[in-house]
Amino acid sequence: MRIYISHSRSFDFDNELYSPIRKHFSDSAHEFVLPHENGSDDDTKSVIATCDLVLAEVSFPAIGVGIELGRAEAAGIRVVYVHRVGTTPSSSIRRITDDIREYASETGLLQIIDSALIREEI
Repeated sequence: MRIYISHSRSFDFDNELYSPIRKHFSDSAHEFVLPHENGSDDDTKSVIATCDLVLAEVSFPAIGVGIELGRAEAAGIRVVYVHRVGTTPSSSIRRITDDIREYASETGLLQIIDSALIREEI
């Protein structure tokens, strides 16, 4: 499965999101698209269209995330939102999906991703 990770640039996404995903799924058959890895800015429209799932970290509002979510919805790709405990995601995200999950730690985040991948494979 190919999973696109959408997120704001308003936090240390490399250490708080990318690094845990890389470590936890290093031996996985799943492919994670980390759009800002190594400073790259790919054409998200064409990349998202090739994915099976979009996982959006929505703790911090970002216009770019909204654009990516619209592209996923238009392509019929399932979207799962995650956000940190204590943050309040924008209410407009519910227009795409109600699959919104809260995490308190890195372990909790990875458990949510594991759960989303299992559900997608069924």
